[in-house]
Amino acid sequence: MKKLSDILYKVSTTALSGNTSIDISDVQIDSRKVQKGSLFVAVKGVAVDGHQYINKAIELGASAIVCELMPSSLAEGVTYVQTSNSAEAAGVIAHNFYDQPTTKLKLVGVTGTNGKTTIATLLYKLFSCLGYKCGLLSTVENQIAGKVIPSTHTTPDAVSLNALLKQMVEEGCEYAFMEVSSHAIDQRRIAGLEFVGALFSNITHDHLDYHKTFDEYIKAKKAFFDALPSSAFAITNVDDKRGHVMLQNSAAKKYSYSLKTVADFKGKILENSLTGLIMTVNDQEVIFRLIGEFNAYNLLAVYGAAICLGENKEQVLQCLSNTTGAEGRFDYVISEKDRVIGIVDYAHTPDALQNVLSTIKKLKHGNEQLSTVVGCGGDRDRTKRPIMGEVACTYSDKAIFTSDNPRSEDPQQILQEMEAGLSSAAKRKYISIVDRKQAIKAAVNMAGPDDIVLIAGKGHEKYQEISGVKHHFDDKEVLNEMFQLLNK
Repeated sequence: MKKLSDILYKVSTTALSGNTSIDISDVQIDSRKVQKGSLFVAVKGVAVDGHQYINKAIELGASAIVCELMPSSLAEGVTYVQTSNSAEAAGVIAHNFYDQPTTKLKLVGVTGTNGKTTIATLLYKLFSCLGYKCGLLSTVENQIAGKVIPSTHTTPDAVSLNALLKQMVEEGCEYAFMEVSSHAIDQRRIAGLEFVGALFSNITHDHLDYHKTFDEYIKAKKAFFDALPSSAFAITNVDDKRGHVMLQNSAAKKYSYSLKTVADFKGKILENSLTGLIMTVNDQEVIFRLIGEFNAYNLLAVYGAAICLGENKEQVLQCLSNTTGAEGRFDYVISEKDRVIGIVDYAHTPDALQNVLSTIKKLKHGNEQLSTVVGCGGDRDRTKRPIMGEVACTYSDKAIFTSDNPRSEDPQQILQEMEAGLSSAAKRKYISIVDRKQAIKAAVNMAGPDDIVLIAGKGHEKYQEISGVKHHFDDKEVLNEMFQLLNK
């Protein structure tokens, strides 16, 4: 139980009706979870407006309501708090309710289009290797001191997020590493949290179904850095053309990483193969188990954060050299008989797909054929579909277009939109197979000895969402199954 007056600390209120000395049992933004003594925050969401459920919350026993618009009639015995931004208030209230967890551990946030999961996961693995108890909040999974908690969003809602952070504090975590999505920034899900550091990976074409324009997408990412205090550090990738822009209005201490230009954390790739990377990090040569140029950037970002957090560079590099990446990120298996290389990767934007395919091309030794199985998600940014199709065909020897998570859309229609961007040369390289399992089977079947099959788009996901229903589907599982079935 917490006093309402205490959990309203730092909340910007415009009007108040009722008693703020009452006890609050829990904080909810979902009216269905409200019980006796709850505080219900009415948040205007993308699909649903919480203000429509205020009466339902009161019927279920809510003692207090936080809202942007006061209801025309106020229920007796209920305290109403009006604020200009309920989403912002929800974050601050949740942070207060859960005893301000980010004042009791060091929270580092990672944002950008690609690389967030790998950077956050590498930070978690690195600091665990250095002997700290840590928490991880990522797309793939949340972890608290080695214990896995499945995740549903890149960044959970404000209440769930603060509950997880409090759990981390209770388990003795000193650090928490967190993916910070543009949606979470825009929807104020991270309001109230205190970050000791933030990292920017890169920004490319994504989430325009939500942000509408690329400028709005950039603005959402930049807002994260704009809000950092002067005590925090901010690290940016200066090889990304918007790397400097991200930090230009930030009060934080600014640092940079690069493979191409002068930077605080400078890297140079000496060797890049399927066994890993050999590169210099600030002139020190290191062998890493991770593969590809994009991982060289991820490693530099992680190294930079560790140095900013006061760690010893030799120990950091020693731990990082033995560290593996995140599940479903350039995750590869090699078939027993024909030595076909199967790679599963989460690449679901044109830029990420191009990066992965370019990396594979650099790793090829001779005439190995590269086949790519790829789709595009339904109910998401449609403008990237023709570009994804063209990228897959341009950088592969063969491409198979298939279903990703079609959600409520017709899978065949999505494939037609991918096909619409193809040049006449690209059209000679692709086939479409709606069924993802059959598409993977076809790619494996076509593969000769030492050939490479990339299965892109879903990575770590263990489901496929069709017509609103999630069916079990694991790209890596299916890939291994096809290697066995086809005696590869």
